[in-house]
Amino acid sequence: MIDIAILGATGYTALELIKLLLRHPQVRITAVTSRQEGRPEVSSVHPSLVGRLNLPLEDLSPEEVGSRAECVFSCLPHCTSAEIVPSLLATGAKVIDFSADYRLDDAASYLEWYGHHHPDAARLGATVYGLPELFRSQIPTAWLIANPGCYATSAILPLAPLLHSQLFMADDIIVDSKSGVSGAGRSPKLMTHFPECNESMSAYNVGRHRHTPEIEQVIGRSTGLTPQIIFTPQLAPMDRGILSTIYIKPKKAVAEGDVMTILRDAYANERFVRIVDHLPATKDVADTNFCDITARVVRGRVLLISCLDNLVKGAAGAAVQNLNCLYGLPESMGLL
Repeated sequence: MIDIAILGATGYTALELIKLLLRHPQVRITAVTSRQEGRPEVSSVHPSLVGRLNLPLEDLSPEEVGSRAECVFSCLPHCTSAEIVPSLLATGAKVIDFSADYRLDDAASYLEWYGHHHPDAARLGATVYGLPELFRSQIPTAWLIANPGCYATSAILPLAPLLHSQLFMADDIIVDSKSGVSGAGRSPKLMTHFPECNESMSAYNVGRHRHTPEIEQVIGRSTGLTPQIIFTPQLAPMDRGILSTIYIKPKKAVAEGDVMTILRDAYANERFVRIVDHLPATKDVADTNFCDITARVVRGRVLLISCLDNLVKGAAGAAVQNLNCLYGLPESMGLL
């Protein structure tokens, strides 16, 4: 059995992770952490766990976490996780980090987009990006894995095979994404207050969303290109799910069937990427680790449509997929 600790266990993605791990036959959750006072039971914060996980939420040091677990999932916020990760690694634990702290290539990008000097900058650009469909061979030997962002996964998976084919322009890509409210996290915010978001849609962080450099840099690592992307996120009045519509120009006229063939060939052996003929919807992938993708050609431009569950394939499911790769287990274990 693999002993597991979860840091920052009070959020939505942590709850989703716990639910997945409870049905995983090769893991045991040994610690869940929070800075809440009084060591409350995790089920008091997540009532759906009553009778399923009887552990207190503890404020543990990295050394205490490392003494209880060989693999740690860090669900701590951006700019906080990297302050803890070096100490966790020093205990001999492996770490799967949900934050954006290790996704980018360099400290300058991190400072530009997150507004903080990175406390562990030497690992930027050298940390494995945990998207098995593109970087599977790098995961088994890793000690630290940067779990992908949810919006980023919905854009990278459809774009990477097309750009790798060298048949499409990399300097004029538009990514238009709608996300459910759970993507904003559990902490109360005005824009996710029910009267504000119910029966309404709104764009936010236009031109400055932090997943923009992540998408560009990760596609660059995979393809050797330098894509330029305009990314517009929008909040949709639903609990969970992401639907991304991506616009990309071919270098010369291309048939819809040829685009679909590129996608099917790229993901023919991937369990969790489904290339579909129909127009996918968020309900098709809700509560699953699947990403559904299709393509259309409209007036010479290719439209890629992808959807996934932001809490599963966009977060906790991807983390379990990484765990399985890390320990040589079937990649779908605990996910189907």
